[in-house]
Amino acid sequence: MSAPGAIGAPDVRSRAGLPPVLWSLLFGNFVIGAGVMVVAGTLNEISESLQVSVATAGQLITVGGVVMCLGAPLLAAVVAGWDRRRLLALVMVWYALLHLACAAAPGFAALLPLRALTLVSPAIFTPQAAACVGLLVPAHERGRAITFVFLGWSVASVLGMPMGAWIGGVLGWRAAFGAVAMLALASAAWVWRAMPDGVRPPALSGRAWGRTLGSRPLMLCIAVTVLYAAGQFVLFSYFAPYFRQTLGTGPTALSLLFMWFGLFGFIGNVLMSRHIDRIGADRAVLLGVGLMAVSLAAWPLGTSVVAAALVLVPWALGCFSSNSAQQARLVGMAPELAAASIALNSSAMYAGQAIGAAGGGWLMVHSGFGLLHWAGLAALLAAMTLSMLASRVARG
Repeated sequence: MSAPGAIGAPDVRSRAGLPPVLWSLLFGNFVIGAGVMVVAGTLNEISESLQVSVATAGQLITVGGVVMCLGAPLLAAVVAGWDRRRLLALVMVWYALLHLACAAAPGFAALLPLRALTLVSPAIFTPQAAACVGLLVPAHERGRAITFVFLGWSVASVLGMPMGAWIGGVLGWRAAFGAVAMLALASAAWVWRAMPDGVRPPALSGRAWGRTLGSRPLMLCIAVTVLYAAGQFVLFSYFAPYFRQTLGTGPTALSLLFMWFGLFGFIGNVLMSRHIDRIGADRAVLLGVGLMAVSLAAWPLGTSVVAAALVLVPWALGCFSSNSAQQARLVGMAPELAAASIALNSSAMYAGQAIGAAGGGWLMVHSGFGLLHWAGLAALLAAMTLSMLASRVARG
Protein backbone atom coordinates (compact mmCIF):
# COMPACT_ATOMS: atom_id res chain seq x y z
CA MET A 1 0.00 0.00 0.00
CA SER A 2 1.40 3.38 -0.96
CA ALA A 3 1.30 6.48 1.14
CA PRO A 4 -1.88 8.54 0.93
CA GLY A 5 -1.35 11.22 -1.67
CA ALA A 6 1.93 9.65 -2.86
CA ILE A 7 2.92 10.29 -6.45
CA GLY A 8 4.33 7.20 -8.07
CA ALA A 9 5.03 5.48 -4.75
CA PRO A 10 5.72 1.79 -5.31
CA ASP A 11 3.22 -0.81 -4.17
CA VAL A 12 5.70 -3.64 -3.67
CA ARG A 13 6.82 -3.94 -0.05
CA SER A 14 10.07 -5.37 1.24
CA ARG A 15 10.17 -8.09 3.88
CA ALA A 16 10.65 -5.35 6.45
CA GLY A 17 7.33 -3.86 5.35
CA LEU A 18 8.96 -0.82 3.71
CA PRO A 19 9.23 0.03 -0.01
CA PRO A 20 12.40 -1.37 -1.64
CA VAL A 21 13.24 2.14 -2.91
CA LEU A 22 14.25 2.99 0.65
CA TRP A 23 17.23 0.62 0.27
CA SER A 24 18.60 2.80 -2.53
CA LEU A 25 18.27 5.85 -0.29
CA LEU A 26 19.97 3.98 2.56
CA PHE A 27 22.86 3.09 0.24
CA GLY A 28 23.03 6.68 -0.96
CA ASN A 29 23.37 7.87 2.63
CA PHE A 30 26.08 5.24 3.14
CA VAL A 31 28.07 6.69 0.24
CA ILE A 32 27.43 10.26 1.39
CA GLY A 33 28.59 9.35 4.90
CA ALA A 34 31.67 7.53 3.61
CA GLY A 35 32.63 10.58 1.57
CA VAL A 36 32.04 13.04 4.40
CA MET A 37 34.10 10.93 6.82
CA VAL A 38 36.92 10.04 4.42
CA VAL A 39 38.91 13.13 5.43
CA ALA A 40 38.79 12.25 9.13
CA GLY A 41 39.93 8.70 8.32
CA THR A 42 42.84 9.85 6.16
CA LEU A 43 43.86 13.01 8.02
CA ASN A 44 47.34 11.67 8.82
CA GLU A 45 48.02 10.77 5.18
CA ILE A 46 46.68 14.09 3.82
CA SER A 47 48.84 16.00 6.31
CA GLU A 48 52.00 14.10 5.38
CA SER A 49 51.38 13.95 1.63
CA LEU A 50 50.57 17.65 1.21
CA GLN A 51 53.05 18.78 3.87
CA VAL A 52 50.61 20.67 6.08
CA SER A 53 49.93 20.33 9.80
CA VAL A 54 47.16 18.08 11.10
CA ALA A 55 45.28 21.16 12.35
CA THR A 56 45.51 22.72 8.87
CA ALA A 57 44.37 19.51 7.18
CA GLY A 58 41.47 19.41 9.65
CA GLN A 59 40.17 22.62 8.12
CA LEU A 60 38.97 20.47 5.22
CA ILE A 61 36.35 19.26 7.71
CA THR A 62 35.56 22.81 8.83
CA VAL A 63 35.16 24.16 5.29
CA GLY A 64 33.05 21.16 4.33
CA GLY A 65 30.85 21.70 7.36
CA VAL A 66 30.31 25.35 6.42
CA VAL A 67 29.34 24.43 2.84
CA MET A 68 26.90 21.76 4.01
CA CYS A 69 25.50 24.05 6.70
CA LEU A 70 24.73 26.91 4.32
CA GLY A 71 23.90 24.68 1.39
CA ALA A 72 21.23 22.48 2.97
CA PRO A 73 18.55 25.18 3.43
CA LEU A 74 19.56 27.34 0.45
CA LEU A 75 19.68 24.44 -1.99
CA ALA A 76 16.41 23.04 -0.59
CA ALA A 77 14.72 26.10 -2.07
CA VAL A 78 16.62 25.82 -5.37
CA VAL A 79 15.73 22.15 -5.99
CA ALA A 80 12.20 22.26 -4.54
CA GLY A 81 10.44 21.50 -7.82
CA TRP A 82 12.86 18.88 -9.12
CA ASP A 83 11.82 15.29 -9.64
CA ARG A 84 13.61 13.39 -6.89
CA ARG A 85 14.72 10.53 -9.13
CA ARG A 86 16.69 12.90 -11.34
CA LEU A 87 17.85 15.14 -8.53
CA LEU A 88 19.27 12.42 -6.27
CA ALA A 89 20.93 10.53 -9.14
CA LEU A 90 22.55 13.72 -10.46
CA VAL A 91 23.77 14.66 -6.99
CA MET A 92 25.58 11.32 -6.70
CA VAL A 93 27.21 11.76 -10.12
CA TRP A 94 28.47 15.16 -8.95
CA TYR A 95 29.81 13.51 -5.79
CA ALA A 96 31.72 10.96 -7.87
CA LEU A 97 33.27 13.49 -10.25
CA LEU A 98 34.36 15.87 -7.50
CA HIS A 99 35.93 13.07 -5.43
CA LEU A 100 37.96 12.16 -8.50
CA ALA A 101 38.97 15.81 -8.88
CA CYS A 102 40.03 15.91 -5.22
CA ALA A 103 42.11 12.77 -5.71
CA ALA A 104 43.97 14.55 -8.51
CA ALA A 105 44.56 17.79 -6.55
CA PRO A 106 48.26 18.77 -6.72
CA GLY A 107 48.35 20.48 -3.34
CA PHE A 108 46.34 21.65 -0.34
CA ALA A 109 45.50 25.02 -1.95
CA ALA A 110 43.71 23.16 -4.77
CA LEU A 111 42.19 20.48 -2.53
CA LEU A 112 40.42 22.92 -0.20
CA PRO A 113 38.05 24.52 -2.78
CA LEU A 114 37.51 21.19 -4.53
CA ARG A 115 36.49 19.64 -1.21
CA ALA A 116 34.06 22.51 -0.66
CA LEU A 117 32.43 21.88 -4.06
CA THR A 118 32.29 18.14 -3.37
CA LEU A 119 30.19 18.66 -0.27
CA VAL A 120 27.39 20.32 -2.16
CA SER A 121 26.12 16.75 -2.59
CA PRO A 122 25.60 15.91 1.11
CA ALA A 123 23.89 19.29 1.52
CA ILE A 124 21.27 18.08 -0.96
CA PHE A 125 21.09 14.29 -0.78
CA THR A 126 20.49 13.52 2.90
CA PRO A 127 17.81 16.16 3.63
CA GLN A 128 16.05 15.68 0.30
CA ALA A 129 16.04 11.89 0.63
CA ALA A 130 14.50 12.22 4.09
CA ALA A 131 11.98 14.83 2.93
CA CYS A 132 10.61 12.61 0.16
CA VAL A 133 10.08 9.63 2.50
CA GLY A 134 6.63 11.01 3.34
CA LEU A 135 5.60 10.39 -0.27
CA LEU A 136 6.85 6.81 -0.20
CA VAL A 137 5.34 5.42 3.03
CA PRO A 138 2.12 5.89 5.02
CA ALA A 139 2.18 8.47 7.80
CA HIS A 140 2.26 5.87 10.59
CA GLU A 141 5.52 4.40 9.17
CA ARG A 142 7.26 7.73 8.67
CA GLY A 143 9.46 7.71 11.79
CA ARG A 144 10.60 4.16 11.16
CA ALA A 145 11.27 4.87 7.47
CA ILE A 146 13.35 7.98 8.19
CA THR A 147 15.50 6.18 10.75
CA PHE A 148 15.84 3.26 8.31
CA VAL A 149 17.12 5.51 5.52
CA PHE A 150 19.52 7.17 7.96
CA LEU A 151 21.02 3.75 8.76
CA GLY A 152 23.21 4.42 5.73
CA TRP A 153 25.31 6.79 7.81
CA SER A 154 25.76 4.09 10.44
CA VAL A 155 26.83 1.60 7.78
CA ALA A 156 29.30 4.22 6.52
CA SER A 157 30.86 4.32 9.96
CA VAL A 158 31.02 0.50 10.08
CA LEU A 159 32.45 0.00 6.59
CA GLY A 160 33.03 3.31 4.82
CA MET A 161 35.23 5.14 7.31
CA PRO A 162 37.34 2.05 8.24
CA MET A 163 37.68 1.26 4.54
CA GLY A 164 38.83 4.81 3.83
CA ALA A 165 41.27 4.77 6.75
CA TRP A 166 42.74 1.43 5.65
CA ILE A 167 42.99 2.32 1.96
CA GLY A 168 44.46 5.70 2.90
CA GLY A 169 47.04 4.10 5.19
CA VAL A 170 48.08 1.43 2.67
CA LEU A 171 47.53 2.99 -0.77
CA GLY A 172 47.34 6.70 0.07
CA TRP A 173 44.52 9.16 0.61
CA ARG A 174 44.01 9.68 -3.13
CA ALA A 175 43.04 6.02 -3.53
CA ALA A 176 40.53 6.37 -0.69
CA PHE A 177 38.90 9.33 -2.45
CA GLY A 178 38.80 7.33 -5.68
CA ALA A 179 37.03 4.46 -3.91
CA VAL A 180 34.31 6.86 -2.72
CA ALA A 181 33.89 8.07 -6.31
CA MET A 182 33.23 4.53 -7.55
CA LEU A 183 30.65 3.96 -4.82
CA ALA A 184 28.94 7.23 -5.74
CA LEU A 185 28.52 6.13 -9.34
CA ALA A 186 26.98 2.85 -8.16
CA SER A 187 24.60 4.80 -5.93
CA ALA A 188 23.54 7.07 -8.80
CA ALA A 189 22.65 4.03 -10.90
CA TRP A 190 20.67 2.39 -8.06
CA VAL A 191 18.68 5.53 -7.25
CA TRP A 192 17.89 6.03 -10.94
CA ARG A 193 16.60 2.47 -11.21
CA ALA A 194 14.69 2.29 -7.90
CA MET A 195 13.14 5.72 -7.43
CA PRO A 196 9.79 6.16 -9.20
CA ASP A 197 9.13 9.12 -11.45
CA GLY A 198 7.04 12.01 -10.21
CA VAL A 199 8.18 12.14 -6.57
CA ARG A 200 8.10 15.86 -5.84
CA PRO A 201 7.61 16.99 -2.24
CA PRO A 202 5.61 20.22 -2.03
CA ALA A 203 7.72 23.28 -2.81
CA LEU A 204 8.76 25.29 0.21
CA SER A 205 7.04 28.65 0.15
CA GLY A 206 8.26 31.74 1.92
CA ARG A 207 5.36 31.26 4.31
CA ALA A 208 6.53 27.71 5.14
CA TRP A 209 10.05 28.94 5.85
CA GLY A 210 8.61 31.72 7.97
CA ARG A 211 6.51 29.27 9.97
CA THR A 212 9.51 27.00 10.48
CA LEU A 213 11.86 29.77 11.56
CA GLY A 214 9.15 31.23 13.77
CA SER A 215 8.42 27.95 15.56
CA ARG A 216 10.13 28.02 18.94
CA PRO A 217 9.99 24.22 19.48
CA LEU A 218 11.47 23.50 16.04
CA MET A 219 14.25 26.05 16.40
CA LEU A 220 15.14 24.86 19.90
CA CYS A 221 15.46 21.32 18.53
CA ILE A 222 17.70 22.55 15.72
CA ALA A 223 19.88 24.36 18.27
CA VAL A 224 20.18 21.03 20.12
CA THR A 225 21.58 19.50 16.92
CA VAL A 226 24.24 22.23 16.63
CA LEU A 227 25.37 21.60 20.20
CA TYR A 228 25.60 17.81 20.08
CA ALA A 229 27.27 17.85 16.65
CA ALA A 230 29.88 20.35 17.85
CA GLY A 231 30.39 18.29 21.00
CA GLN A 232 31.17 15.21 18.93
CA PHE A 233 33.34 16.75 16.23
CA VAL A 234 35.64 18.66 18.54
CA LEU A 235 37.24 15.26 19.14
CA PHE A 236 35.85 12.98 16.40
CA SER A 237 37.51 15.10 13.68
CA TYR A 238 40.92 14.26 15.15
CA PHE A 239 40.48 10.57 16.01
CA ALA A 240 43.19 9.51 13.56
CA PRO A 241 46.01 11.75 14.87
CA TYR A 242 44.80 11.36 18.47
CA PHE A 243 44.97 7.58 18.44
CA ARG A 244 48.27 7.53 16.58
CA GLN A 245 49.91 9.93 19.03
CA THR A 246 48.44 8.59 22.30
CA LEU A 247 48.14 4.86 21.51
CA GLY A 248 50.59 4.43 18.64
CA THR A 249 47.96 2.97 16.29
CA GLY A 250 48.92 2.16 12.70
CA PRO A 251 46.54 1.95 9.69
CA THR A 252 45.22 -1.52 10.57
CA ALA A 253 44.58 -0.80 14.25
CA LEU A 254 43.02 2.55 13.39
CA SER A 255 40.68 1.05 10.80
CA LEU A 256 39.67 -1.65 13.32
CA LEU A 257 38.87 1.03 15.91
CA PHE A 258 36.77 2.87 13.35
CA MET A 259 35.03 -0.36 12.41
CA TRP A 260 34.33 -1.12 16.07
CA PHE A 261 32.89 2.36 16.51
CA GLY A 262 30.81 1.97 13.37
CA LEU A 263 29.50 -1.46 14.35
CA PHE A 264 28.03 -0.12 17.57
CA GLY A 265 26.81 2.95 15.71
CA PHE A 266 24.89 0.64 13.40
CA ILE A 267 23.52 -1.35 16.34
CA GLY A 268 22.41 1.87 18.02
CA ASN A 269 20.58 3.05 14.92
CA VAL A 270 18.88 -0.33 14.38
CA LEU A 271 17.68 -0.32 17.99
CA MET A 272 16.49 3.25 17.59
CA SER A 273 14.63 2.39 14.39
CA ARG A 274 12.80 -0.45 16.13
CA HIS A 275 11.89 1.32 19.37
CA ILE A 276 11.56 5.03 18.60
CA ASP A 277 7.80 4.91 18.08
CA ARG A 278 7.40 3.25 21.49
CA ILE A 279 9.68 5.44 23.60
CA GLY A 280 9.00 8.72 21.81
CA ALA A 281 11.38 10.77 19.70
CA ASP A 282 12.16 13.40 22.35
CA ARG A 283 13.23 10.81 24.91
CA ALA A 284 15.14 8.94 22.20
CA VAL A 285 17.19 12.06 21.41
CA LEU A 286 17.97 12.58 25.10
CA LEU A 287 19.06 8.96 25.42
CA GLY A 288 21.37 9.16 22.40
CA VAL A 289 23.06 12.37 23.50
CA GLY A 290 23.38 11.05 27.06
CA LEU A 291 25.19 7.95 25.82
CA MET A 292 27.71 10.09 23.98
CA ALA A 293 28.27 12.18 27.11
CA VAL A 294 29.08 9.00 29.06
CA SER A 295 31.94 8.20 26.67
CA LEU A 296 33.42 11.68 26.82
CA ALA A 297 33.23 11.68 30.62
CA ALA A 298 35.07 8.33 30.65
CA TRP A 299 37.55 9.34 27.93
CA PRO A 300 40.65 9.50 30.22
CA LEU A 301 40.17 5.78 30.95
CA GLY A 302 41.04 4.84 27.34
CA THR A 303 44.74 4.30 27.99
CA SER A 304 45.10 1.26 25.69
CA VAL A 305 43.52 0.20 22.42
CA VAL A 306 41.18 -2.24 24.22
CA ALA A 307 40.22 0.33 26.88
CA ALA A 308 39.65 2.99 24.21
CA ALA A 309 37.43 0.58 22.28
CA LEU A 310 35.28 0.00 25.38
CA VAL A 311 35.03 3.74 26.09
CA LEU A 312 33.85 4.30 22.51
CA VAL A 313 30.84 1.97 22.81
CA PRO A 314 28.30 4.37 24.39
CA TRP A 315 29.37 7.15 22.03
CA ALA A 316 28.87 4.90 19.04
CA LEU A 317 25.45 3.73 20.24
CA GLY A 318 24.27 7.33 20.51
CA CYS A 319 26.14 8.91 17.60
CA PHE A 320 23.92 8.22 14.60
CA SER A 321 20.81 7.13 16.46
CA SER A 322 20.48 10.56 18.08
CA ASN A 323 20.29 12.31 14.72
CA SER A 324 17.87 9.74 13.34
CA ALA A 325 15.65 10.37 16.34
CA GLN A 326 16.05 14.11 15.94
CA GLN A 327 14.85 13.99 12.34
CA ALA A 328 11.84 11.88 13.34
CA ARG A 329 11.18 14.34 16.19
CA LEU A 330 11.11 17.30 13.82
CA VAL A 331 8.83 15.53 11.35
CA GLY A 332 6.48 14.54 14.16
CA MET A 333 6.30 18.11 15.49
CA ALA A 334 5.21 19.59 12.15
CA PRO A 335 4.82 17.10 9.27
CA GLU A 336 3.79 19.83 6.84
CA LEU A 337 7.08 21.65 7.49
CA ALA A 338 9.28 18.54 7.27
CA ALA A 339 11.19 19.58 4.14
CA ALA A 340 12.23 22.87 5.77
CA SER A 341 12.91 21.53 9.26
CA ILE A 342 14.95 18.56 8.02
CA ALA A 343 16.98 20.84 5.75
CA LEU A 344 17.65 23.13 8.71
CA ASN A 345 18.50 20.15 10.90
CA SER A 346 21.03 18.95 8.33
CA SER A 347 22.39 22.48 8.23
CA ALA A 348 22.64 22.48 12.02
CA MET A 349 24.48 19.15 12.00
CA TYR A 350 26.99 20.42 9.49
CA ALA A 351 27.37 23.73 11.36
CA GLY A 352 28.18 21.73 14.47
CA GLN A 353 30.77 19.76 12.53
CA ALA A 354 32.42 22.97 11.35
CA ILE A 355 32.36 24.52 14.82
CA GLY A 356 33.65 21.35 16.45
CA ALA A 357 36.45 20.78 13.93
CA ALA A 358 37.56 24.41 14.09
CA GLY A 359 37.37 24.51 17.88
CA GLY A 360 39.17 21.20 18.20
CA GLY A 361 41.93 22.37 15.87
CA TRP A 362 42.38 25.54 17.92
CA LEU A 363 42.50 23.61 21.19
CA MET A 364 44.94 21.11 19.73
CA VAL A 365 47.33 23.83 18.59
CA HIS A 366 47.20 25.68 21.91
CA SER A 367 46.75 22.88 24.47
CA GLY A 368 47.29 19.55 22.73
CA PHE A 369 44.73 16.75 22.88
CA GLY A 370 44.01 16.89 26.61
CA LEU A 371 41.08 19.32 26.59
CA LEU A 372 39.20 18.02 23.55
CA HIS A 373 36.96 15.58 25.39
CA TRP A 374 36.11 18.07 28.15
CA ALA A 375 35.03 20.66 25.59
CA GLY A 376 32.94 18.02 23.85
CA LEU A 377 31.34 16.91 27.12
CA ALA A 378 30.35 20.49 27.99
CA ALA A 379 28.59 20.87 24.62
CA LEU A 380 26.74 17.56 25.01
CA LEU A 381 25.50 18.43 28.50
CA ALA A 382 24.27 21.77 27.15
CA ALA A 383 22.50 19.90 24.33
CA MET A 384 20.72 17.63 26.82
CA THR A 385 19.54 20.61 28.87
CA LEU A 386 18.26 22.42 25.79
CA SER A 387 16.56 19.26 24.52
CA MET A 388 14.55 18.94 27.73
CA LEU A 389 13.53 22.60 27.40
CA ALA A 390 12.46 21.99 23.78
CA SER A 391 10.26 19.10 24.88
CA ARG A 392 8.54 21.24 27.53
CA VAL A 393 7.94 24.05 25.03
CA ALA A 394 6.54 21.61 22.45
CA ARG A 395 4.06 20.26 25.00
CA GLY A 396 2.91 23.79 25.66
